[in-house]
Parts: sequence; structure tokens; C-alpha cells
Amino acid sequence: MGAGRMRRVDEAIRVVLSDAIAKDLKDPRVGFVTVTAVKTSPDLRHARVFVSVLGDERVRSESLEGLRSAHGFLQAQLAAELRFKHTPTLEFEYDESVDRGMRISQLIEDVGRRTDDA
Repeated sequence: MGAGRMRRVDEAIRVVLSDAIAKDLKDPRVGFVTVTAVKTSPDLRHARVFVSVLGDERVRSESLEGLRSAHGFLQAQLAAELRFKHTPTLEFEYDESVDRGMRISQLIEDVGRRTDDA
């Protein structure tokens, strides 16, 4: 499958899951979650769903646990919205790129303050 088509599939899955998590998922463990990216296997049987979670480590782990337990419901939402021969099995992972970006911004800010003080 072409790279362009895979990108469109990944984006379509991201949009459907984002909507389903925000509007339809009623698990109290799932806090403020943003689906940042989806990476689908070339055969469309598996999808790694990257999420960011607003809150501390405890909130993050509870939200991931809630998402993992709701994977069947979320797969059903995907099947209802998108037409695939096989609905991908969902695997949720915390997207650490947001934390890394915030850390880099903080380091740049710190360096800027040091040069202003010098």
C-alpha cells in the first residue's frame, strides 16, 4: 500500500478515535486524552495509537488502562465509521514527544535566561 494512502488511513483512524474518546467513551479513568498519531501496519491488522494525557503519571496510567480496556468498544466505533476488510486491533501508547518538546523548550528558556543574566 502506498505511503500516501497509509497516511490517509492513519489520519482517518485518528479522527474517528479522537471523536469516540471525547464524545462516546464513558470510562471515568480516561481523563483529558488527545490522540496525537496513529501508525497502522501495512496489512491494516494492527494500529498503534499514540496519545497524550493531561495530568501526572497516575492520571496517565489510569487513562491508558481505561483506553486499553475500551479497545473493543473503540474498534467497534472504527468498524462503524470506516470500511475496512479487517478492523485493526488497537494498541495504545503514551506519546512522549510532547514531554520531550516541553523539556527542550524549558532548556532553551533556561539558556536564554542565563545569557540575559551574564
